[in-house]
Amino acid sequence: MNGSSRFQSAVSVLAISASVMTSAGTMVLASSSYAEAAVIRQIDVRGADRIGSETVRSALTIVPGKDFSNADIDTSIKRLYATGFFSDVRVSVSGGTLVVVVNENQLINQIVFNGNRKITDEKLILLVKSKPLGPYSESMIEADLQSLRSAYADIGRSDVQITTQTAPVGNGRVNLAFVINEGDRTKIDQINFTGNNHYSATRLRSLIITKESGLFSFITRKDIYNEDKLRADEESLRQFYYNHGYADFRVLSSNAVLDPATNEYVITFDVDEGERYTFGPVNVESTVEGVDAAELQGLTESREGKTYRAKDVQASISEISKRVASAGYPFARVTPRGNRDMASKTISVDYLVDQGERGYVERIEIRGNTSTRDYVIRREFDLSEGDAFNQEAISEAKRRLERLGYFQTVNISTQPGSAPDRVVIIVDVVDQSTGTFGIGAGYATGGEGFILEASVEEKNFLGRGQFIRVSASGGAVTRNYNISFTEPYFLGYRLAAGFDLFRNENQLYDNYSYADQGFSLRVSAPINNDLSTTVRYNYKEVDYTSDNIRALSQPYQEVVKGSPWLTSSVSNSFNYNTLDTAILPHEGIVASITQELAGLGGDSEFYKLSGKARGYYTLSDEMDVVGSLSAGGGHVLSTTGKSLNVFDQFQLDSDDIRGFSDTGLGPRMRKNDDPLGGTTYFTVSAEVTFPMPGVPQDAGFRGGFFLDAGTLYGNDVKIKSGKPPQGVDMSLRASAGASVIWASPFGPLRVDYAVPFLREDFDIVQRLKFGISTSF
Repeated sequence: MNGSSRFQSAVSVLAISASVMTSAGTMVLASSSYAEAAVIRQIDVRGADRIGSETVRSALTIVPGKDFSNADIDTSIKRLYATGFFSDVRVSVSGGTLVVVVNENQLINQIVFNGNRKITDEKLILLVKSKPLGPYSESMIEADLQSLRSAYADIGRSDVQITTQTAPVGNGRVNLAFVINEGDRTKIDQINFTGNNHYSATRLRSLIITKESGLFSFITRKDIYNEDKLRADEESLRQFYYNHGYADFRVLSSNAVLDPATNEYVITFDVDEGERYTFGPVNVESTVEGVDAAELQGLTESREGKTYRAKDVQASISEISKRVASAGYPFARVTPRGNRDMASKTISVDYLVDQGERGYVERIEIRGNTSTRDYVIRREFDLSEGDAFNQEAISEAKRRLERLGYFQTVNISTQPGSAPDRVVIIVDVVDQSTGTFGIGAGYATGGEGFILEASVEEKNFLGRGQFIRVSASGGAVTRNYNISFTEPYFLGYRLAAGFDLFRNENQLYDNYSYADQGFSLRVSAPINNDLSTTVRYNYKEVDYTSDNIRALSQPYQEVVKGSPWLTSSVSNSFNYNTLDTAILPHEGIVASITQELAGLGGDSEFYKLSGKARGYYTLSDEMDVVGSLSAGGGHVLSTTGKSLNVFDQFQLDSDDIRGFSDTGLGPRMRKNDDPLGGTTYFTVSAEVTFPMPGVPQDAGFRGGFFLDAGTLYGNDVKIKSGKPPQGVDMSLRASAGASVIWASPFGPLRVDYAVPFLREDFDIVQRLKFGISTSF
């Protein structure tokens, strides 16, 4: 299709010929016999009956009265095709007029989806580019079909069949229907490993995201084959082996074979484990003037004689890089050099500090985030456009993004920028579900009976990185309600600010009941990667009621008469966490220490100090046996010399010493066994967990044995009459038992059965407990 004309202008004579191919063809060509500019007086649009001439003119780069060239014709034609409204475009010049002739695509009147049951219309319409009142374009339809097929593949329906149908409705419009045959969901029958000699297939299957189909696969969706998940599984295997001494580990291949008869995959990983190494001599060398290598030697996490771990090498690089950068060398580079000694099976590591090339960040480009906002990802970087490029800052940002738990995978790469000293940072992420629904149950003696609890949690609310949690629990005599919200970057700083609202109702005791409600405002700040601090303001109102106040012991008669009671306090906590994962950790320490001062108004005036720590250690890699030890304690005292209120003293619950109910041990009034709480407590616990024998490890069940011990003693509540309370001495309680822990689709759940073997006669026993498993 050629259109040409010659016309005289005040500037020059230009002979222009434009050659274009329709959208059914491929490309648009334009050529001129002279490379000089020309001017037109007007634009004549023909064929745009429905779209309108102004829509065509707005897509052109050619304007009457201004110079244009052949390149402007090329660009204008391409922009017209890009709108999707036209199947053919022809451009010519006649005298001083630019003539644009278009053939219009049909318009879509309505889009419907037929046959879809697993994905709703509302979700499908967001996946297609074709829109009502938009153009009907064959190329756009083909792209829509591919998007829909990908969406079904993501839910395990790779054999979905999708076709389109159109129905004319007049005036150049059509109704468009996507006809979907969803097919059957593919499953994963087996996940096999070959070449693994040191770790069993069961152990390796527990490390990867992809799981064999099971009872709850329809909820977890972990049995869906996906090429990206397979690559992530390969990386999980590498990291596991690299961190357990196998520096030569390789995944030779991974493949998935689909059986058309059963619609099930068999996935096989072929691995080469290699030899297991320990660290040899470790040294730091520096070629940067002013950087003393000897001062950096103590920063290395890799130690001679320890099992080789890639994460120790990375941690060493991180610490050395931070120290060198803070000393005024932002472009310094830390490079590890490993030297294998096959005879001794050791790897010596030399950390070389040298002056890297100067580079600056041109831009940070984020890709793949479908729900998480760009700024949520960008704020995890300690550098921005124009800053000095620092590889360690990139690595640290990657670790932060992975710890958020928002993404299946995080990959950060670089590419050259617009100048030799410019670098473009590419961040590729894959979003994952961040909402959880938790359920739990328990049974308590002493009249409480069965307790049910449920919670809904979202840690990336609306893609903004905000955390929100709503929970409720209750039984025959108790009700508990909680709402929590956290903004992780308050006012643009790395400060986590939030609030907690709560209300608890308890009618456990025969002669009285109580309800407490209130809120806390908190701000948390990181001190380093493992340590943080939190400051809170706490407000609580406690209301005691009784239908038979004379039947109560004297302290409780006073709290009923004085209700409601207000407590206003400030508290400060230091939290330390090096756990490898929050769910079923295998190594690391989690600890906290808290001090609270009450007396900012209200009815309570005290100082409390409490703390707890738990450490995890893998006792057997091959058997996946994990041991843990914990200890805790606290003390409260009056700041005015007056007696404490009953509700100011410590109470231990059924998680502190298993085998005893909430408020089931410690000082009590002899009348009605009313619990007083205590001024001091100590607890210790030892536990070992292991995969449940006879149960596939992929099912997520683990067994455990534990030993708990502790005491709650002391009393500072004024006793005006009656017999003195019992249990105020430092008598030890202890229990032993077994647990079943399940990494369920609703979160980690556990069942504990404990038998107290050290107890007092007035203690209240609770042998069986259901609940949500926590690392603390």
